[in-house]
Amino acid sequence: MNNSEVLKRIIEERRSIFPKDYTDKEIPQNILDEILSSAVLAPNHKRTKPWRFKIFKGEEKANLALEMQEIYKSNTAPQTFLEKKYQDIGFKINKADVIVSIVVNFSGMVPEWEEIAAVSMAVQNMYLTCTANNIGCYWSSPKIVDHLKDSLTIEENQKCLGLFYLGKVD
Repeated sequence: MNNSEVLKRIIEERRSIFPKDYTDKEIPQNILDEILSSAVLAPNHKRTKPWRFKIFKGEEKANLALEMQEIYKSNTAPQTFLEKKYQDIGFKINKADVIVSIVVNFSGMVPEWEEIAAVSMAVQNMYLTCTANNIGCYWSSPKIVDHLKDSLTIEENQKCLGLFYLGKVD
């Protein structure tokens, strides 16, 4: 198979795979490094490299689950609070092997949409690299990420665009 055919196959096979379908196996560190390295190869105008990723594994990931559940609980009116949604937040995070926060850093050198587009291309590179390595993944952008500013140490010129869930699949 030539490079064009391989690339076409990977693009066609790329899809969101959700945590319920992840196994309990860990993603090898070299594969995780490859996924993140592919992200930073995304084109970006004036080389602003607007992406900021934070990796959550192990205890940090468990703490993220608890924090997001608490954010949901404290920001949801009692009459609209759903216990199932509360439990699902924790389940999805804990079922994933790795969570990557997706943050855009606005440099002020180019229009904001260009930096959001560059971060989106970086995430697409991660999606394609996950597909090539049989790693399940998906990009989630729940409203509660707006409240993660402190735990993600988001600066004034930054915005969290969501979380990228990764897990091994059979």
